Amino acid sequence: MRNALALLPLAALAACTVGPNYAGPASAGAAKPPANFVRVADATAPAAPTVALWWTGLGDATLDELERRALAANPNVQIAEARLKQARASLRLERANELPSGNAQATYLHAQLPGINLGQSSGGGGGGSTSLDFYNLGFDASWEIDLFGGQRRKIEAARASIGAAEANVADAQVSLTAEVAQNYVNLRDRQQRIVLAQEAAAQQRELLRLTEQRYGAGTASALDVERLRGLVEQSDAAILPLNAERDAYLNALATLAGEAPGALDTLLSPARAVPLPPAEVAVGDPAALLQRRPDIRAAERQLAAATAKIGAAEAAKFPRISFMGLIGIGGSKPGDIFDLDKISALAAPQLSWNFLDFGRNAARVGQAEGARDEAAAQYRGAVLNALKDAEDSLSRYAARRQTVANAARSLATAERSAKLMRQRFDAGTATMIDVLDAERQRTSAQQTLSQSTAAMTADYVAIQKALGLGWAAP
Repeated sequence: MRNALALLPLAALAACTVGPNYAGPASAGAAKPPANFVRVADATAPAAPTVALWWTGLGDATLDELERRALAANPNVQIAEARLKQARASLRLERANELPSGNAQATYLHAQLPGINLGQSSGGGGGGSTSLDFYNLGFDASWEIDLFGGQRRKIEAARASIGAAEANVADAQVSLTAEVAQNYVNLRDRQQRIVLAQEAAAQQRELLRLTEQRYGAGTASALDVERLRGLVEQSDAAILPLNAERDAYLNALATLAGEAPGALDTLLSPARAVPLPPAEVAVGDPAALLQRRPDIRAAERQLAAATAKIGAAEAAKFPRISFMGLIGIGGSKPGDIFDLDKISALAAPQLSWNFLDFGRNAARVGQAEGARDEAAAQYRGAVLNALKDAEDSLSRYAARRQTVANAARSLATAERSAKLMRQRFDAGTATMIDVLDAERQRTSAQQTLSQSTAAMTADYVAIQKALGLGWAAP
């Protein structure tokens, strides 16, 4: 009973944990988010968006398959997952460091001692040698009491690091899914532009053929022929870089999916239209954005870890108490290791205090506090950048929708002009050259609309990334 009472002050000390307690990111002075987004467009809704599988809103089964493959096999996601595995192992290690450690050992010693007679001389006289054998089985244990919570702070920091690693996995998924969608949209855009460029080149060649006929009949000049021949060559040359860009996007999508370039050509080579975003985009509110975005959650957990490390550094300034125990059994014969009368035991408590360190521990605390301040600033920067990303993407999307509407009206005008020119040709009041020129303008308007549509879908993808969508909990 007396021993138990003597341990009470020690238990009270063990409950002490030095260093600041983490009070959440609000203590970092983060900017308070507004109630609603400022740059919202007519096609946005305040409803909460779907975190995972946002790309299904584009209604493209091929894109859905690409995203599935990428999330399963992309190396960047696997790197983040491996780092999460390391963080979890670090927490297990810190928890184990809080517990006693023990070692078991078995020892056999044989000594040949010349000139010493211990009663086992192998020769005659005092100048012989003595043979000595020693057998021992032993167990030793050591334990340092976490008086001031230094180890508990390390466990706290390790646990926060796991949260940061989990958020980094989600952030890798967000970046990956957006990058896959962007490259897919660019691929479909290049495929459509190649088709339209080929149509434009064919129209230019037909126009050249008719002009050459007119030149042969003396109703067109050689200058007209050469000018059109140059336009044909320019049209053919414009297709070549589009082909190269198409191949680059095919390679990029294969790599993002964890495949070698060319592995997905069969799936992606058939030209298809650019997928269109839904009529209404759910964006939620800024407060939900800050809770959802993985990079902000990672920054918050890193701030928590940095705060806990201050306590670990503070604890190093105080005394340390450790216990070491040793139990052994053995003797000069093998049978002695089974003789309970040959047991030896040793217990050694130890108090150490590095009070004269000339400011080393204070400097370590200062380093930890500086790291905490850095993490707080990084968190605040992540919050501001997230709000800026969301507002920028919403503004670009609103402007792009207007651009697409203007391009659609221009195409409608070009189609009406081409139809009227064809009617005039049928009535004999216009030439085929006039018809082909009107068709060329229509094709050019189609190209503009296709590019604007692809840019609008790309801006929709940028909104999803800015909102922190596309991840699932590990």
